Amino acid sequence: MALSLPSSSSFDTSNALAADARSLDRLKFSAGDSPQATREAAKQFESLFMREMIKSMREATMKSGLLDSAQGDLSTDLLDQQLSVQMSGQPGGLSEAIARQLSMLMGGGALQSSSPSTLSLAAPGLRTPTTAPAVSASEPAPKGRDDFVQHLSATAERVAQDSGIPASFMLGQAGHETGWGKSEIKNADGSSSFNLFGIKASKGWTGKVAEVTTTEYIDGTPRKVVAKFRAYDSYEDSFRDYARLINNSPRYEKARAQTDSATAYAAALQKAGYATDPQYARKLSGAIQSALRAMA
Repeated sequence: MALSLPSSSSFDTSNALAADARSLDRLKFSAGDSPQATREAAKQFESLFMREMIKSMREATMKSGLLDSAQGDLSTDLLDQQLSVQMSGQPGGLSEAIARQLSMLMGGGALQSSSPSTLSLAAPGLRTPTTAPAVSASEPAPKGRDDFVQHLSATAERVAQDSGIPASFMLGQAGHETGWGKSEIKNADGSSSFNLFGIKASKGWTGKVAEVTTTEYIDGTPRKVVAKFRAYDSYEDSFRDYARLINNSPRYEKARAQTDSATAYAAALQKAGYATDPQYARKLSGAIQSALRAMA
């Protein structure tokens, strides 16, 4: 099949960005300025991906050696560059998924697209702004491990920077306590309490409270009891309250010293009495490992 190379007049500034790293960097940092900038950045990321894919396909093809030359390699590279640009930005393509991810990473609203996608892609070189807003009460709760981790990873990373507790540890524990968002503690009216860590409302707690039936292990036997739990205004409030509890309570001193090992951290929390489940350390360690896989 013959492939036509576009004329120089069709090779505009936008297309040139596919091979211009400096222009791509400018796009990355301006991605949060507007939906249009986000879509353009996403298109360029897709173009780079397509170019590498085409390059890999060519390298996997045996060459005869008869027509190989530096000039021929340059022509092939230019053709690959143009093909990657032409293949990018198509409706329902990879760039739409990247645009949605960029929008969430930069703290913006979800972009409208012509088709849904569950792709999770962190754009190279992008850092989530520390001023990104917390999840609001009007936003739907995440369901399932991958959605849960993607939905809350930026929040966990912000709290991790301030607290020193790894984001994966907090995401894993929040996932374990809520069944990856499927069993959140609810308020009496059915709304979310945003309590991700099962922290109870002790006598010193002066904030909102959610009263629910939960399972407690008494002398190793599981029993249903009614307990009062802390309620928050956002998921970020829950992460920060958890971090304060771990960092400020003397009972979790040994756990704070084990943040380089998920297994040791989970064991220290259980020994400190974080939960009554005798299998809590094993379950928590597994949840943290699961969160790490979802973040990879």
